[in-house]
Amino acid sequence: MDSIVTSLIDTARAAQREYQRYDQAAVDMVVTAAGWAIMQPERNRALAEMAVRDTGLGVVADKITKNHRKTLGLLRDLKGARSVGVIAEYPERGIDEIARPVGVVAAITPSTNPGATPANKIINALKGRNAVIVAPSPKGATTCAALLGYINAELAKVGAPRGLVQMLPAPITKEATLALMRQADLVVATGSQANVRAAYASGTPAFGVGAGNVAAIIDTSANLADAAASIAVSKTFDNATSCSSENSVVILDAVFDAALAALCGAGGVLLDAEEKTRLQATLWQHGKLNAQTTAQSTATIAALAGLVRPEISRAAFLLVHETGTGPNCPFSGEKLAPVMAVYRARDFDHACQIVADIYAYQGAGHSVGIHSADDQHILRLGLELPVSRVIVNQIHCYATGGSFDNGLPFSLSMGCGTWGRNNFSDNMNYRHYLNITRISRKIPQQMPALEDIFGEYFRKYGE
Repeated sequence: MDSIVTSLIDTARAAQREYQRYDQAAVDMVVTAAGWAIMQPERNRALAEMAVRDTGLGVVADKITKNHRKTLGLLRDLKGARSVGVIAEYPERGIDEIARPVGVVAAITPSTNPGATPANKIINALKGRNAVIVAPSPKGATTCAALLGYINAELAKVGAPRGLVQMLPAPITKEATLALMRQADLVVATGSQANVRAAYASGTPAFGVGAGNVAAIIDTSANLADAAASIAVSKTFDNATSCSSENSVVILDAVFDAALAALCGAGGVLLDAEEKTRLQATLWQHGKLNAQTTAQSTATIAALAGLVRPEISRAAFLLVHETGTGPNCPFSGEKLAPVMAVYRARDFDHACQIVADIYAYQGAGHSVGIHSADDQHILRLGLELPVSRVIVNQIHCYATGGSFDNGLPFSLSMGCGTWGRNNFSDNMNYRHYLNITRISRKIPQQMPALEDIFGEYFRKYGE
């Protein structure tokens, strides 16, 4: 297996050596070609249909939207961005920054987004004049292969070096993926925490993402109808395959009944205690999420759980009351299904504590949603909670990975900082695929006097 991977690496290195001589205009044409490979409508639909058929996860229409929206947004972010030669100049500091490729990128991608995530990683890698080899999940391998066929056909049109974009051959194995991680120059891993840990342990520089388990707070000042509508869209998009879909909603007591009614009006159905017990036994088996319920519709999940109320199978998403967190309260964790836990908070202090407890169990570092008009409450989440993003009054699963109405970079890989055992806390973007060389020139000396540094300390504490 190592020899097969070595052959791919050798081909990639030869292509990358040629590609790194491209100027910015030529690189941007390659990037545009790769983007069109997935955005062309007929190919987009074919990839979405293949993804759902072969993985059994998600919704075709939503994957079409995801492939289009995420790629278009990424191309918008990259348009005009400098990634070749001098990319920044700071004359006051005497510093010039020069972008350099990282080399060969190993892109580890999940079954939940077998088209959009590889495309995102490939386009970002190409922006940095790198070669890329994709290690897809076994379930997503056929979709990835089709995507790479489309990409390489477009790259041939612009005369890009052959072998710039490759993937591991089928069947995809852990051994081949590990060999790829070891031999590449950079690993970018999205998907299971096992893959992320393997990336970090590979001996190769790596970016990996943390686990999702998003909670959202509905504050007393929220527009309840807008909050419910946003949460409903986010919770149901692609049958909750996204790590950015809410898994819990924490509602303040003063608006609890009205907010819960709004969520039910937006397509949710609240389960009773007996139905909750049945659902729990179905979603978790032997202490793990049941693969049969992952990214399935409420009708499918209801049938598996024996939930017979007609309105349940017609629901857009299911709600369960919860009070605790941790392993004995599994609804406090990630569900990867259109199911959401509902918590009642006495006040905002209590709401913050509930979310902190949820993230102490699962999801630390990822993000939190809040529906509120209170800027102090919004700021407090960013100051106190272990999260890399606070998403305010938005459709969370759209907004977290970049949206056309917020300033976050478009990405399908969200760093979770040290809270989530990651080495970065922003949305993975093209700059993560660059080495940056800095030229430093002499500037006028700026040595401070001791008084400038220690004056206040001496006056307060003495010398």
